Amino acid sequence: MKRILFVDRDGVILQEPPIDFQVDSIDKTTFVKGCITALGKISAELNFYKVMVTNQDGLGTESFPADTFYPAQNLMLRTLAGEGFVFDEVHVDETFAANGKDTRKPGTGMISHLMNHVDFDLTNSYVIGDRWSDIQLAKNLGAKAIYLTSPVQSLKLTAEQEESLRPTIALETSDWNEIYTFLKLGMRSVVHERNTNETKIKVALNLDGSGKATIDTGLGFFDHMLDQIARHGKMDLTIETKGDLHIDEHHTIEDTGLALGEAFGKALADKRGMERYGFALPMDEAEAKVLIDFGGRNWLVWDAEFKREKIGEMPTEMFFHFFKSFSDAAKCNLNIYCRGDNEHHKIEAIFKAFAKAIKMAVKRDPLSNYLPSTKGVL
Repeated sequence: MKRILFVDRDGVILQEPPIDFQVDSIDKTTFVKGCITALGKISAELNFYKVMVTNQDGLGTESFPADTFYPAQNLMLRTLAGEGFVFDEVHVDETFAANGKDTRKPGTGMISHLMNHVDFDLTNSYVIGDRWSDIQLAKNLGAKAIYLTSPVQSLKLTAEQEESLRPTIALETSDWNEIYTFLKLGMRSVVHERNTNETKIKVALNLDGSGKATIDTGLGFFDHMLDQIARHGKMDLTIETKGDLHIDEHHTIEDTGLALGEAFGKALADKRGMERYGFALPMDEAEAKVLIDFGGRNWLVWDAEFKREKIGEMPTEMFFHFFKSFSDAAKCNLNIYCRGDNEHHKIEAIFKAFAKAIKMAVKRDPLSNYLPSTKGVL
């Protein structure tokens, strides 16, 4: 079955004029940076069925005459065609939001013929858009959303919409090249559970996320440190740990490290095109250096000392155990060094450097099928 790429127009392909947000003349027709090149490569290298879906408020009315819309529309289509990108279908809804028509996004009226069609796989299809209605459309279709952020239009969500729609977003970016890379190489996203008599842990990891984190281990300072991994590693991370804290913190921290490492191992199953190595960073007076190699062999070199027994409710002796557990489960080599005066700064610098090292190591080149090893296997 074929995947579909649904693409919004204004704010995604064409820049929206910040004054009236209406592309109604040739003079106001400017392409979003990088989209022409990216769409050309997507068309040449990936086998998507390509559909434009756009809302054009009141098109054909006195406030937005059709003869002001189509010159810009046709220029856009000709320009993209010159790069080899031709839409298989173009759907333009001309109604106002107040009309309540199901043809208007996020309604599926314009594209209902593609739903449940035997030739198309909507589960693995994507909607590229810059508004919550595009993300809601993806959810209504059973597809995934690629949210293209913009300085002109920001995604405004209520708390309920945020909770409902965030799981639909597969990628959040302001860069069309990142969209191409993501579509070319696929999603590195896993949900992993690790359950023992001592802990029950669920990890949801998207290595190509935007830094969103939902962490609940029952240990506030540990949650704060794990949040640094997501934020500075630019990955989406959810961790829910239920451990035997009535005994002590040991199993909760150690097993969370194991579960997170196992999730990384699954997400990095195919390491072709990946950088493999990463390092770095300072924080205030503290200096931290983390070197990482996702080379398939676990090892930990730990050169850090703490004078306090605990930071928050987390025993400082458990930092070593967390990184040792991660290294063992992810099958990676970790070298961690830190010096400084403030204990909080030191461990936070280590976690931030760890996140930055991971971000560097898992970066992929969409033009490379190279396995970063002379052994031929990682």
